[in-house]
Formats: sequence, C-alpha cells, structure tokens
Amino acid sequence: MIRNTASSWGGVARALHWVIGPTILVMIAFGWWMNHIPARPDRFFYRSIHADIGYVLLVLLLVRMAWRLINPTPALPADTPRWLATIARANQWGLDLVTLVVIMLGWAHSGAHTPDYSSWFGFFHVPQFTSPDKETARAWEDRHIFFAYVLLALAVLHIGAAVWHHRVKRDDVALRMVRGAG
Repeated sequence: MIRNTASSWGGVARALHWVIGPTILVMIAFGWWMNHIPARPDRFFYRSIHADIGYVLLVLLLVRMAWRLINPTPALPADTPRWLATIARANQWGLDLVTLVVIMLGWAHSGAHTPDYSSWFGFFHVPQFTSPDKETARAWEDRHIFFAYVLLALAVLHIGAAVWHHRVKRDDVALRMVRGAG
C-alpha cells in the first residue's frame, strides 16, 4: 500500500518519516557537536556536510508536505479526547513547519557566511538568497540554532506520544508508522 488510508500510513509516508525523522535528530546532534568542538581547520568541512544534508532534507520535507496534502491522515482512536487530537495535529504540522524554518535559516546563514556552504557535495552550487555579511551570518545562525532546539522539543513530544500510545494506551497508533496496517 503506497497511499495513506483513513486508518493507516502508506509506504511513501512511512519511508519519508523514517528517513527524515532520524536524520533531523542526527543533524541536531551533529550541529551541537560542531558548535562545541574547539575551532579546527576542518570545521568548514563539517559545516559543509551539515549544509549538504540540510539541502537534501529540504527537498524531502517538501515532498513529504505535498504528500500529506494529497493523502488522508489516519484517524486517531475514537476515544481520543478532542483537546489531545488537536495537540497531536498541531505537533505534526509544527514538526514540518519548524523543520522548514530551521532549514531556511540554515540556508540563509550559508549565503551570509564567507565562504558560503553552497557547494553540494562538490557536484554543483546551490543558489544562495542572502549576501555575505559577518554580522548577518551570525544572526541567521543564532536563529537557526534556536529553532533547532524548538524542533528538538517538538520531536521529543512526538516520540513521547508514540511511546505513550504503544506502552500505556496499547493501541496501534505508533505501530501504524512502523508496519502501516491499523
């Protein structure tokens, strides 16, 4: 089953979830590590890899958001309180929107940084939409980091909800993202 149904996630949604979600967590950890290692000559290399993966995530995220718009979202169990369903929906969209904000802020930082991080794994240059400026680059980076922490908080809430559904409620909500069937 490729498409979502009213009761389960399809193969495309599950694949995008399991590629994007763990990659975001790795990128946050990698970003934290990059900002906490002592200044080294190879720091630009690590930041370039971080940016390259960020560009890939942007494409995958846009595909995921488009896929969500043209596919149904599986319903929560009938006994889910309305307030909890609202929080779940807000968290789902918040994850996508904040991920988009984090990526766009990182991309803005890339163009403002000298040298920029536009070379995509050495194959081609990603167009930049900001101009080189040291102070502006620092401001973009500060916002990028702040929203990465917001994204981490939303991800922790999302993971916590999945564990709660699986271990406490013992329903199939979390399993639908693993095996698809509701």
